[in-house]
Amino acid sequence: MASAERGLSAPPEVVFNTATDPARASAWLPEPLRADGTPAEHVSAEELEARWRAAGDWSAEIRIDQADAGGARVRLDLTGGPDADHLAGEALDNLAREVADNLQAG
Repeated sequence: MASAERGLSAPPEVVFNTATDPARASAWLPEPLRADGTPAEHVSAEELEARWRAAGDWSAEIRIDQADAGGARVRLDLTGGPDADHLAGEALDNLAREVADNLQAG
């Protein structure tokens, strides 16, 4: 399992809603987990966590926590292939861009 963490300067709820929006998930999830509009397998808005699974051994679990100054701390656990470490960090970079786009749009 690969893990990556990142801080974002957006409220945790905004990060969570962006991450779990099926229309946006395909823009940030690693390729093996992109489901083209299929929602996450498990979503807990109360706990700010979600899980996706794909064919084979691929899965991703995200958890968002409150950080200082109203920001968010995001943790992504990714399992699947030999490049999961690289993909976990890349996925959080992509999520950060999606959150920024979401904030600018709304």
